[in-house]
Amino acid sequence: MSDDSAPINLTNHFLIAMPGLEDEAFARSVVYLCEHSGRGALGLVINKPSDINLKRLFEKVELPLRRDDLQDAPVFQGGPVQTERGFVLHETLAAPDAPENESVYASTMLIPGGLEMTTSRDVLEALSTGAGPRRVLVTLGYSAWGEGQLESELSDNSWLTVGADLGVIFDTPVEERYAKALMLLGLEAWMLSPEAGHA
Repeated sequence: MSDDSAPINLTNHFLIAMPGLEDEAFARSVVYLCEHSGRGALGLVINKPSDINLKRLFEKVELPLRRDDLQDAPVFQGGPVQTERGFVLHETLAAPDAPENESVYASTMLIPGGLEMTTSRDVLEALSTGAGPRRVLVTLGYSAWGEGQLESELSDNSWLTVGADLGVIFDTPVEERYAKALMLLGLEAWMLSPEAGHA
């Protein structure tokens, strides 16, 4: 890739860890990239559940959870940054009178592709009443890369990339998400050599 080529933008893509990536936070992980620009990247690991579920998380923040469909859903380890802070990845929920590029929740990043990532308590309050977005994934912590860092890891063959599929995030059992993400590329885990190298 020459220096004058356009920078890659992997917003709304999956990063799929290559077998050689042994960092404990990222081994066999699938990361959903919420943002990627020249300044760096931010994403959430979508296949590493923590030891608490949403019912327990809501108890900790002293809110009821009136959504039976979410009671047993795991809270995920979104990454090694700000691991005490909650991040909610959810479908866009349009407010009837809100402008097109505005979320109904405060502190929300709009992601091209129909998702939002919200860090404010109001989305939890909406879920606690039985309302809120239909499909959600909650993490503690997030993953971040500084300027040029992700590009460097990509050139070292640490990650595979593919456009995100919301079905993998919301409809696929946790233990199948790594394999399902690889299938988007027509790959299976056994095809990948742990010895990263350039072809």
